[in-house]
Amino acid sequence: MGADALFKTPLHALHAGLGAHMAPFAGYDMPINYPAGVLAEHLHTRKEAGLFDVSHMGQAEIAGPDHATLAAFLETLCPADILNLAPGRQRYTQFLNERGGIIDDLMVARPPRADGALRLVVNAARKAVDLALLAERLPAAMRLTPLADAALIALQGPRAAETLARLAPSEGIETMPFMSAKPARIADLEIFISRSGYTGEDGYEVSLPAAQAETFARLILSQPGVAPIGLGARDSLRLEAGLCLYGHDLDETTDPIEAALTWSIQKRRRVAGGFPGAGRIAHALANGPARLRVGIRPDGRAPAREGTDIVAPEGAKIGVVTSGGFGPSVGAPVAMGYVERSHADIGTTVNLVVRGKRLPARIVPPPFYPHHYYRG
Repeated sequence: MGADALFKTPLHALHAGLGAHMAPFAGYDMPINYPAGVLAEHLHTRKEAGLFDVSHMGQAEIAGPDHATLAAFLETLCPADILNLAPGRQRYTQFLNERGGIIDDLMVARPPRADGALRLVVNAARKAVDLALLAERLPAAMRLTPLADAALIALQGPRAAETLARLAPSEGIETMPFMSAKPARIADLEIFISRSGYTGEDGYEVSLPAAQAETFARLILSQPGVAPIGLGARDSLRLEAGLCLYGHDLDETTDPIEAALTWSIQKRRRVAGGFPGAGRIAHALANGPARLRVGIRPDGRAPAREGTDIVAPEGAKIGVVTSGGFGPSVGAPVAMGYVERSHADIGTTVNLVVRGKRLPARIVPPPFYPHHYYRG
């Protein structure tokens, strides 16, 4: 696909002006890195604050008569407990197919003081599939509104809270706990903000009208300690944090239990079911999955990339790497992948077949770098 055929986010001109290296991603022309480079951007986010353009993600709102009605509908598509999602809170879940495979993973937010509304953020590469699914299943009493004219900007890192608090001292943004969400106002700009992100660091995701995105981004970038960060560092940050990337660690053949996402299915839903693939998931909960997503630490310095075979010491193939690379904060290669459950115990020794050579590694618990979420 040529550059002319790619979609552009509202910050495209800003990226070009900042000297970003651009490349196609999920149909968009996106910044992979800026002149400082991926390594420097990764470490800057861990130490200071990084601004990410994630406007390629899909955003939508579902409106209905009341929260209970909306929750009942959404729970026919995903396994999370949406009914008990409190106002001003956000929850991670997955759209599932009839076999329990993951169509997409997404965030669902319930705005405060809005009894009949839910906001969704879905993956860029799957948003057309997700919106079509929602439109097909949506009852007549509800309304789906794709937020096509909304930008999404993430500010991540230990200085994120102080940065936004300085710009909006009366909004209480710095005291928002992890996975909370609400409307707010920053420098005369109306935003919807959640304390969440994809780096393992404390931070926020800010939705606002596309026409105001560059003004907001330039304001944030003018603050001390804030730098623009591209998708290259976003990927290495999420890998160190042990977070899944759809199309790599998750797909329509993968269920949430083998993906080690059991925590995202609350007790009420595990017991009651009522979502696609509930039988497969109940069986996996009761008996354990046949395979499991695990963390992997190669013993040497050579990274194991996606698609690398994982083999047992005696040579039999037992799995495959789905995400892998060098972890700048760890100072060593890290990877995630799926292995047969009999080889998934922490400390198990395995081999990674890299360029035809078997390199020793061991199964470890993700994350590879500690999370720093603010829980209040």
